[in-house]
Amino acid sequence: MLFDFTKVPPEQAYKLIVSSIVPRPVAWVVSQDREGRINAAPYSFFNAFSSNPVVVGIGCGQRPPGVVKDTLANIEATGQFVVNLVSAENAAQMNITAIDFPHGVDELAEAGLTTAPSSLVKVPRIAESPVALECEIFQFVPTGHHTIVMGRVIAMHVRDDCVQDASRFYLDTPKMELVGRMHGGGWYARTTDRVEIPRIPLADWQARAKG
Repeated sequence: MLFDFTKVPPEQAYKLIVSSIVPRPVAWVVSQDREGRINAAPYSFFNAFSSNPVVVGIGCGQRPPGVVKDTLANIEATGQFVVNLVSAENAAQMNITAIDFPHGVDELAEAGLTTAPSSLVKVPRIAESPVALECEIFQFVPTGHHTIVMGRVIAMHVRDDCVQDASRFYLDTPKMELVGRMHGGGWYARTTDRVEIPRIPLADWQARAKG
């Protein structure tokens, strides 16, 4: 079935996209306003887009229409934020921080979470998260009702037991037990169900064709 996005209403296009582009990694974004008040919110419009420099992006919508979310307002004010990845162990607490609390409420306190100091930015990270990316603003990209926030990653924290070999920069990805966003109002996927599909060298593929 064809869905013509030039004719589909935006609300319905959103439903189609979030039901099909899955799983999506979750950015658990911590930001801070100029007075030092902390905000934490999860975003599944998120991914990594560049390795040199390392750039990640999150899509920040409006709530209500015409009013920017605290995350975007804070990043615009300070130029800094921290992306924390979500493990299965703290997924329920992440969901609490997604509640539409009034402005000024500390979502991390509501969820029973703690912060740890970052190394290069003033914004703290979530201590319970297995991976935290310290970011400085790289670029804002307005896209209709969303603003894509591109952040340059300047430091990365990885829980010690998830580091296989620091000298070779090898991480134990399965041990992180990260979750991804699926469809509907509350479906997520664990990354514990994996399948390995090795890359095929061109020479091997050509040899197969000759055989």
